[in-house]
Amino acid sequence: MTTTTAIILSIASGYLCGSVPFGYLAGKLKGIDIRQHGSGNIGATNAIRVLGKGIGIPVFILDMVKGWLPVWLAAGWIAQTGATVEVISIGKVLAGFAAVLGHMFTFWLGFKGGKGIATTGGVLFGISKAGMLGGWIGFLTFLFAFRYVSLGSLAAAVGVPTAMAIQMYREGQWDFVMLGFGIVVMILAFVRHRSNIQRLLAGTESKAFTKKKPQP
Repeated sequence: MTTTTAIILSIASGYLCGSVPFGYLAGKLKGIDIRQHGSGNIGATNAIRVLGKGIGIPVFILDMVKGWLPVWLAAGWIAQTGATVEVISIGKVLAGFAAVLGHMFTFWLGFKGGKGIATTGGVLFGISKAGMLGGWIGFLTFLFAFRYVSLGSLAAAVGVPTAMAIQMYREGQWDFVMLGFGIVVMILAFVRHRSNIQRLLAGTESKAFTKKKPQP
């Protein structure tokens, strides 16, 4: 297998992994369409709100795994071709980005999916521990301060490229491909959360982990 083939395979695998709608499938196991309840989102936050923590937390973990797995596979496949460390890094970023896009625009549900926060966390676990740490710090700080998951998610999106840039500056080594991934994901997070931003400004956004019981 050539390096180009390995990268293309990594991107395809990333999208396919990311497109598995675990929140939607979990809702179906409970006999409901999660898109018709809560915020209408298929992601882990709405799964926790609608289906409860017992189901929502596993959905969150699975959404992270489907971001990490393509990155791990890409690293192995591309390394086997004898590619340089820089090329392997690029392949991992592309596979991870494809996974995030797969979650946001899953073909299983008419290219309508979640907001990609948990999946991005999984990708970052595979490519940038500093970015993941920055995201968690931003998320938890704003979540506990204001009790809005959406606001915490937006803070996490900002924290990722910020932490990446700080680490690169301190080490004197800039990886603009990885930093670009962080910036693009941040922009996508704000775009996908635009309805939440409107509700936050209007004061109508739901507080964190408020469970709403759906009608079967």
